[in-house]
Amino acid sequence: MVARRLEVLTGIAEIELTEAAAEFAEILVEEGPLPQKATLDALHIAVTVNGGIEYLLTWNFAHLANATIRNQIERKCRLIGYDPPIICTPEELLGE
Repeated sequence: MVARRLEVLTGIAEIELTEAAAEFAEILVEEGPLPQKATLDALHIAVTVNGGIEYLLTWNFAHLANATIRNQIERKCRLIGYDPPIICTPEELLGE
C-alpha cells in the first residue's frame, strides 16, 4: 500500500520551504487570522502561496476551508503582496 502511494508521487516536484514562506507563516499566526495552535496550517498556506500554487485542497474546516477564515487569509495574502490560493475541499474542486 505504501509502495503504491510512493509510486504515484514519483515525478511530482516537491515544494520548497523557503525563508519567505516561513516568514509569511509567522505573520499569519502572529498578526492573524490563524491562532497559535494552527502554525502548521499557516505553513501550508505560506508554502502554497510562495510556491505559486493555485489550489490548496483540505478537509480542515477549523482553520482553512472555513468561509470566514478563508476570506481573512485571502485578505492577508493580498496585503503582503501574494495572490491567495483557492482554498477548498476536494469535493468543492470536483463540483460534488
